[in-house]
Amino acid sequence: MTLAPLLAAPLAVKVHVATVLPAFLLGTWQLFFSAKGASAHRAIGYLYLVLMTVTSIAALFIHVVMPGGPFRGFSPIHLFIPLTLMGVVGALYYARRGDIARHKRAMIGTYVGAILIAGAFTLVPGRIMHAVLFGH
Repeated sequence: MTLAPLLAAPLAVKVHVATVLPAFLLGTWQLFFSAKGASAHRAIGYLYLVLMTVTSIAALFIHVVMPGGPFRGFSPIHLFIPLTLMGVVGALYYARRGDIARHKRAMIGTYVGAILIAGAFTLVPGRIMHAVLFGH
């Protein structure tokens, strides 16, 4: 493991990683260990949603995969940006309405889609996180 590829990465990548890693930890805590509905759950939930929003916005500026591609630098993984933002808005909306079942679905969908699935794509050879974890 080496941080050299991450340290050499563009600022958007650094911001993205700096927000998604704590979001992963907080999301895991929220889903599996947190007392649902407690004030701590709500506070951590807000922080998680802020981190996911910043992560998504930072991803708009990451064009490492297809810098000169047909979609102005956007790749298929960028489809997770609007899905994540919709999940964040949905989670807030449903929680405020008291629709806990839909809130839970929005939160699980955001966690699974934006963190687990999108995160798995970052481990593909040739990607920065692959180089960080496994070397070149």
